[in-house]
Amino acid sequence: MSLSSNYYCNLLKLCCQAGNHAQAKKLHCHIIKTITSPETFLLNNIITTYGRLGNLRYARHVFDQMPHPTHFSWNAILSVYSKSGYLSEMQEIFDLMPRRDGVSWNSFISGHASCGLLAEAVKVYSLMLRDGAANLNRITFSTMLVLCSSQRCANLGRQLHGHIVKFGFESYVFVGSPLVDMYSKAGLILDAQRVFDSMPERNVVMYNTLITGLLRRGLIEDSECLFSKMPEKDSISWTTMITGLTQNGSGSKALDKFREMILEGLGMDQYTFGSVLTACGGLFALEEGKQVHAYIIRTELIDNIFVGSALVDMYCKCRSIKAAEGVFKRMSCKNVVSWTAMLVGYGQNGYSEEAVRVFCDMQRKGVEPDDFTLGSVISSCANLASLEEGAQFHGQALASGLISFITVSNALVTLYGKCGSIEDSHRLFNEMNIRDEVSWTALVSGYAQFGKAYETIDLFERMLAHGLKPDGVTVIGVLSACSRAGLVDKGHQYFESMVKEHGITPIMDHYTCIIDLLSRSGRLEEAKRFINEMPFHPDAIGWATLLSSCRLHRNIEIGKWAAESLLELEPQNPASYILLSSIYAAKGKWNEVANLRRGMRDKGVRKEPGCSWIKYKSRVHIFSADDQSSPFSDQIYAKLEKLNCKMIEEGYEPDMSSVLHDVEESEKKKMLNYHSEKLAIAFGLIFLPAGVPIRVVKNLRVCGDCHNATKYISKITKREILVRDAVRYHLFKDGTCSCGDFW
Repeated sequence: MSLSSNYYCNLLKLCCQAGNHAQAKKLHCHIIKTITSPETFLLNNIITTYGRLGNLRYARHVFDQMPHPTHFSWNAILSVYSKSGYLSEMQEIFDLMPRRDGVSWNSFISGHASCGLLAEAVKVYSLMLRDGAANLNRITFSTMLVLCSSQRCANLGRQLHGHIVKFGFESYVFVGSPLVDMYSKAGLILDAQRVFDSMPERNVVMYNTLITGLLRRGLIEDSECLFSKMPEKDSISWTTMITGLTQNGSGSKALDKFREMILEGLGMDQYTFGSVLTACGGLFALEEGKQVHAYIIRTELIDNIFVGSALVDMYCKCRSIKAAEGVFKRMSCKNVVSWTAMLVGYGQNGYSEEAVRVFCDMQRKGVEPDDFTLGSVISSCANLASLEEGAQFHGQALASGLISFITVSNALVTLYGKCGSIEDSHRLFNEMNIRDEVSWTALVSGYAQFGKAYETIDLFERMLAHGLKPDGVTVIGVLSACSRAGLVDKGHQYFESMVKEHGITPIMDHYTCIIDLLSRSGRLEEAKRFINEMPFHPDAIGWATLLSSCRLHRNIEIGKWAAESLLELEPQNPASYILLSSIYAAKGKWNEVANLRRGMRDKGVRKEPGCSWIKYKSRVHIFSADDQSSPFSDQIYAKLEKLNCKMIEEGYEPDMSSVLHDVEESEKKKMLNYHSEKLAIAFGLIFLPAGVPIRVVKNLRVCGDCHNATKYISKITKREILVRDAVRYHLFKDGTCSCGDFW
């Protein structure tokens, strides 16, 4: 090889490294002009350069113009097509080759393997064996094993292992590492361990591979033991441990490994920081997360998009939303992962409106959402009960094709269920090609929230019949349904089976469901015994649930016990005062009611004011009791007066138990007439056209009188009225409610 050819080859190499296609073409022109008959070695390098730069047409042209292509020339153009995935051209060159060696066969196998074509790669491997075992080398087996790993094909991997031993390649580290990886990815960790133990020589790559396999199987102690025995560790070793420990829920250990890695003085990459930040988020370890952030600032990775996204995610999970916003705004470059991290963070921290805004900003920036992003923004719409916006995103899912992803479909099932359109929710569920546990849980929860007890139970039983395993949320839905329907024994059966049959450890919400199940059905003494036998004390919701049932069944004794327990737990919670006042008021004990009111005033306890809202022409109209701030107040109050007269004609009688004041009956009736939900419903009747359901949201639970009155209103006006209160949905239609008489 001449000095000039060597010089040009070095320049071509620099063009490849820089990815400078234009400069490579200029250099090629210069070679043509200055060298009459370029050496074959130089032409081979030109072919390789064009191949690496993606110009296959020029690479083939150079090859076709070669007067005397050597075997290396044939392998060069074959490799170009193999690495580029041009299989038909690769086949053509392979068939035309005057002779083939191991490099030729490996390129041919690699071309099929890189495209995931297992059968074709195996066929070529078989032809290679027939051509002569001398062609086999470590690259052959490494390529085939990597393909087996990616395709999770353990049987073929075992056959290859046999060939590796047969042809004497079992001691090669280059073959041993992918063999360990193949077995571990196939879940055959003991076989992976045996291969590792049988190797006469092991390098850091092989250690890292087995550690990854052990962590993938959740064998933390074994991975830690192997890690401690490593003669040398590189940055990948430490990052592998940090990542694996994080993924196995051992965030504290991951943080310890990160600290040790710092002391070792090793360089860290984006994956190291990404994993340790995930560990901080999982542990809600804000201070440690801030320390990692400070460390990142001192590196060149502060502007790395992967690290920035991980920081946003960590701060969001640690409920430091302002810090997350700060990182997000400072990111010079954002991708769909960055935007999704911020969007999901807003949603998880209760800022659903901000989540929707971020999604719209993302689209304005020209960033296309993926299935997880779209599913997340739909979930935020569900939390807002914003059917209008959610339906728009449904349309986007259809137009983009993302509705085929189960994450998006599940979010839509949840959206329509939470927005009261349970029929649409069920229709979408039926249209799904694939359903998982989340799909079933979304529909079960939707029916449960709607108060449709028997439909909820039927769905749950069908889910079990399909062989799917419920989670804690599913069980809460079915327990709630049993409570609504008064199926105490059935509820107990489900509660016991969640541990014995499904391996679910009951949390506070499950115990609260049983408290509701027993107390709602009037079995208050049994509910009291259940509470005393619980492994922990009820939370505020549990005590309030019992107290609410005591109000319903007018049980002062247990009601006082529940109220005192609630006051001890949350002294500023007004529920104990209000519910106990209801019990006393129902018994006519007005002195006790007055004492409770005085106690609230002295302790500065304030009842959250009830309000209801309805959306009309993209604007939210909010009402409170006796509210006259609306410009349409005169029309609203006149509408209610007319409705009230018609309701009385139909047999409506006001439920005075909802009024906790010792006043005249006429005054009590007047106080009931203008509750916030009634004002919102009247507004809807005035402005929403016939045939359009009236959708009202209330921040508190609907009182008994409003529940009953809305039944009459739906019958008189022949309108569907959907009310979402703090507990569930109520669909009023033709004088009935979806939840029956239990609200």
